[in-house]
Amino acid sequence: MIKVSPSILSCDFSKLSEEIKSVEPYCEMLHIDVMDGHFVPNITFGTVVVRSIRKITDLEFDVHLMITNPEKYIEEFAKAGSDIICVHAEVDHSILKLIKLIKKYGKKAGVSLNPDTDLDLILPYLRDLDMVMIMSVFPGFSGQNFMPKVLDKVKTLVKARKIHKAKNLEIEIDGGINKDTAKSARDAGVDILAAGSYIFKSKNRKKAIAMLKGAK
Repeated sequence: MIKVSPSILSCDFSKLSEEIKSVEPYCEMLHIDVMDGHFVPNITFGTVVVRSIRKITDLEFDVHLMITNPEKYIEEFAKAGSDIICVHAEVDHSILKLIKLIKKYGKKAGVSLNPDTDLDLILPYLRDLDMVMIMSVFPGFSGQNFMPKVLDKVKTLVKARKIHKAKNLEIEIDGGINKDTAKSARDAGVDILAAGSYIFKSKNRKKAIAMLKGAK
């Protein structure tokens, strides 16, 4: 079953609670993009927001740390209510140590790869991971166009998951997801679709999420 993770970066923050409630019945998780102004140019939000919205929903929190020093903040995000904590493979730290740190706090561990990052970087850790997030845009800004070339990476990862017997690993794709690109991603083998603008700019969010999942 395809899961949808609406990205709250595209919400109207003047009514964040209402925005979350508008998608809650139709999706499985919320995608929370954390940007530090260093790893990526923009700055978004931190543990205060995660802790606040944890009070209003039981949806799984898919927290995407686009930050240079994730090891300094993993504990804080874990305690704030994150369920999945995803770090970037491109940070200058041991991927395995970051995975172990996330799991130390009882959370699911994910690793994200930019469009130009080689999949080989994370293949040794597939059985340690709960999720791999394939970026289909360069991180840092919402509303970018989907990059079809990353679908080959998804297909390779699907095969690698089987070879490495990483049966619990989920594959997420993030960036430029709409009903058309979602179909391409589903066909390539993804399990989770992170989508922001397509959902939150839709007049019918229930229908938008259903279409991402493959409804006609």
